[in-house]
Amino acid sequence: MNSWSEKYSTNVELIDTQHKKLFEILDQCYELLLNPICLDKYDKILHILDELKEYTSYHFKCEEEYQLSIGYTKFLSHKVMHDEFIKRLNDVNLSEIDNDQDKYLNSLLDFVQKWIVEHILYVDKEIPNNTKKS
Repeated sequence: MNSWSEKYSTNVELIDTQHKKLFEILDQCYELLLNPICLDKYDKILHILDELKEYTSYHFKCEEEYQLSIGYTKFLSHKVMHDEFIKRLNDVNLSEIDNDQDKYLNSLLDFVQKWIVEHILYVDKEIPNNTKKS
């Protein structure tokens, strides 16, 4: 499991703070997966999925507004990646969750973690820090 570390820093405080929150949501998912007491995880998975969708949409909107405010030239390709990620989250088949909850949770965690880590390291780190220090 990848938790937040400075290697994910974009040096844009707003973006880094929001990325930390995404890692916290991933941690919730990981904790649920490892919870041996909770046998029926369906409602909790749906809650985490809803939180992930909601927060990711909010984060992408903020990140895209920042990119536009600094005239970031790769904005459109970046937005396409965001839109594809949201579509993937929205295309979740709820019956798959119920068939094998741990397997589904594991695959969701793998997908989201890999996407977020790679997106931060190889795409978000290219966003320049044009914020003024006071």
